[in-house]
Amino acid sequence: MILITNDDGIDAKGIKALTEVGKEFGEVVVIAPTEAQSGMSHAITVKTPIRVYREPDFAPVTAYACNGTPVDCVKMAINRILPRRPDLVLSGINHGGNSSSSVLYSGTMAAALEGCLNGIPSVGFSLLEFSSDADFSTAQHFVRQIIHNVIQNGLPKGVCLNVNIPYLPLEKIAGIKICRQNHGVWREEFEHRTDPSGFDYYWLTGTFEDLEPHAEETDEWALRNNYVAIVPVQFDFTAYQAIPILQKWNFNGQ
Repeated sequence: MILITNDDGIDAKGIKALTEVGKEFGEVVVIAPTEAQSGMSHAITVKTPIRVYREPDFAPVTAYACNGTPVDCVKMAINRILPRRPDLVLSGINHGGNSSSSVLYSGTMAAALEGCLNGIPSVGFSLLEFSSDADFSTAQHFVRQIIHNVIQNGLPKGVCLNVNIPYLPLEKIAGIKICRQNHGVWREEFEHRTDPSGFDYYWLTGTFEDLEPHAEETDEWALRNNYVAIVPVQFDFTAYQAIPILQKWNFNGQ
């Protein structure tokens, strides 16, 4: 049983492309947000009721639309909707990349991490193209390979995969590269604007700054060089290397 979700919403072309491939490997159930939830990270809904509706457009695949976040969708699927725990959680295919520090903000990857947190092998897929009408055929080729390998080999406990795919014809993809997450930051700016009524508002903009552009082991380098980038991601945020440093601190007030 394969659970599929996303953060672009139930009507996004990417989740339909992922469902097409998922059906080749098992029974698929889709539960996705009713509308786009990009940038929601690991948010959950706590102040309003969560509602779930059957979505007929995926027939014969069973599909539901949920008014919550991507993580809400995974939680709802595991706790209420599915007859048993899924064997695999797939999230995406996202319209737009989720490499480097973008993984911190991504609803796509939060859904995969939620599956991982529940002990379920999970993968988040993203295509480096924001268009709502993007061509997902190249992405599907690599999604198929990666799903096959996850089913055959499993994933280490506490680890899911963050997969980013260049928006290129298949013949121009250099291959698949296992990477680490790039050290990069979004230099964000809130652009000041005025609405027709004369009231001020601000629109979030920004540019990405790669802090290690020549590091060939990173996802950003791989993507710039036309590789599909796979980064193993974990939900344990502990900085283990810092523990012995902090243990030397003096907490006796002296």
